[in-house]
Amino acid sequence: MDRKQTERIDQILKQVLCREKEKNMMIAVIGGKLQGVEAVYLAQKAGWKTLVIDKNPDAPAIGLCDWFLAFEFSLEHPVPADCPKVDIILPAIEDIEVLTAVKTWATMKNIPLAFDLDAYGISSSKLKSNALFRRMNLSAPKSWPGCSFPVVVKPDRASGSQGVEVFKDAKALFSRFSNQFSNWQKLDDMVIQQYLEGPSFSIEVVGSPGKYQALQVTDLSMDKAYDCKRVTAPTQLPPHQTGRFKETALAIAEKIHLTGIMDVEVVLNNNELKLLEIDARLPSQTPMAVYWSTRINMVEMVGNLFLNKNSAGFEQKCERFIIVEHLHVCGADLEVCGEHIMIQDGPLTLQPDFFGANEAITSYAPGKKQWVATLIFFGNTYEDVTARRQNCYEQIKEQIH
Repeated sequence: MDRKQTERIDQILKQVLCREKEKNMMIAVIGGKLQGVEAVYLAQKAGWKTLVIDKNPDAPAIGLCDWFLAFEFSLEHPVPADCPKVDIILPAIEDIEVLTAVKTWATMKNIPLAFDLDAYGISSSKLKSNALFRRMNLSAPKSWPGCSFPVVVKPDRASGSQGVEVFKDAKALFSRFSNQFSNWQKLDDMVIQQYLEGPSFSIEVVGSPGKYQALQVTDLSMDKAYDCKRVTAPTQLPPHQTGRFKETALAIAEKIHLTGIMDVEVVLNNNELKLLEIDARLPSQTPMAVYWSTRINMVEMVGNLFLNKNSAGFEQKCERFIIVEHLHVCGADLEVCGEHIMIQDGPLTLQPDFFGANEAITSYAPGKKQWVATLIFFGNTYEDVTARRQNCYEQIKEQIH
């Protein structure tokens, strides 16, 4: 056997061993709510074993993972007891004390931590994010009182639609916060800015300084409480706007020196993209939509980034049409709602071919009168997807009536 044959056999053996190791790779997902569900779902699509660590024994993601460990992280107790060996840690939680404790655990045990605490420190504050947009001269809604009504009020550090309110005039605004205004100054811990009508869009960026990848743009639909109830792709955003959106997202990632994942949300108002917020952490809803539309797995990308593996193979395939939406069933009534409903009834399980939907993450069980589901529909044409969705709802209505 010559040298080239020996080298080739060694190369094949290394590849086989690498694949075997990846099959047995364990990812610890910290937090079992909506981001945790997303993380476990995509980690398993990557073929990884999943461990969820949460203080709540009924967390929604528990029904999806391979193992669960009940543990409450704190600065005094950062290392979970009786924890199996894990290869990487992915936080799916937005509690800064927990995140700090998890970083201590990762450092003590030399486990890769797939999270950027510095970038998160900027993105988790809407006041800091808006200041960043101003420094970068990026277009965003004007702040009150330098804007007209209606205005939207958001807590500085709340996630998603939590605490978001819209006021049509000054009377309504002052009535709501009558005890908190002084000389027309804004509340210290609130963001008040112009409420802009228009369709919303999201994009994720993954990578490290000098090497970022902007992924697929997805379209967002909100419920009456401003919570996202539906994600669709491919985007309806015109190509020139899509290109501009990607350039902006990449510029922000470079500016905050991101290492990991970040999502950016905008609204299209009067044919201009206005930045709403950034979040330097794994989002929920959009990653699974992007996965089924393009086969790009964001959890696998982030995992490989922090494991120092080559992610060059994550190229976007031809975009399939996808709808991801959240359904609440109560008796004979069914309603598409914001994703907040998915933490109201759990644990959740993954069910393929769910009343005709390609997949569902759901609390449904035969005979159950009240349940929730994240329904996933995909196909090669828009008509295929909408027909599948219509058929699914018809089957569910037959079941509950």
